[in-house]
Amino acid sequence: IGGGSPMDCAKGIGIVSSNNHHILTFEGVDEVPIPAPPLICIPSTAGTSADVSQFAIINDTLRKVKIAIISKTVVPDAALIDPEITCTMDPYLTACTGIDALTHAIEAYASNAHSPITDLHALQAIRLIKTNLLKAIQSPDDIEARSQMMLGSLHAGLAFSNASLGAVHAMAHSLGGLLNLPHGECNSLLLEFVVNFNYSAEPARYNEIAAAMGLKPKKLSLVEGLADLRKQAKITKTLGQVGVQSKNISELASKAIMDPCMATNPALVTQKDIESIYEAAL
Repeated sequence: IGGGSPMDCAKGIGIVSSNNHHILTFEGVDEVPIPAPPLICIPSTAGTSADVSQFAIINDTLRKVKIAIISKTVVPDAALIDPEITCTMDPYLTACTGIDALTHAIEAYASNAHSPITDLHALQAIRLIKTNLLKAIQSPDDIEARSQMMLGSLHAGLAFSNASLGAVHAMAHSLGGLLNLPHGECNSLLLEFVVNFNYSAEPARYNEIAAAMGLKPKKLSLVEGLADLRKQAKITKTLGQVGVQSKNISELASKAIMDPCMATNPALVTQKDIESIYEAAL
């Protein structure tokens, strides 16, 4: 029971108990040969969607990077989803986990591995989260807003677990590992900058994302709309303000480009491209 970190910790314990190797040896896609013991997840955020996804994110404290383990063997056997549990989240945690869920949906919809089924889940997640995130932040006990956020997070999880993610998550894993920052906060600080870079690779799909958010189907409208939502959610820092220095950018980019999530980013990116996105977010 908990947010993404406790659920991914449980997944990691299960992987190691079944396979008898160090957890970091399972980094990558389909590298877990033996399924973990039965796992029931009860998410307390809306959210990471770890309760329905084939992802486990583990912090490699030696290399200072968060690694992704992606395998159908780590999908929990059951998810018990109760929005009441999320009412105790403080506003900032509600904001960061909510934009994490929005990022899941946006990246899944733009992913080069998307499908008609994941598209349905992703667009519905975007609509639900855009409509209910600020309500949940401003009125923590609004059970209807909390319920819709939980449903949005669930839709987003089903989307990205099958379509995978993109550069936002790849860069967030590198950033969060280096500076020990919360995952949702990292995504929030990077999302608009990655969308700005990726837009030209899939303009039609990003326009559909904008429309689902109630925005004009244009690049500037989408990028500014994402920035406005972040600021209204009171996530106002820059990367520089959370501790990133110019000297860190090369290291951050070199780790991000190796992340499995980068494989499904809609635009081909070089390390220099990633460095430029980090610099824009400073």
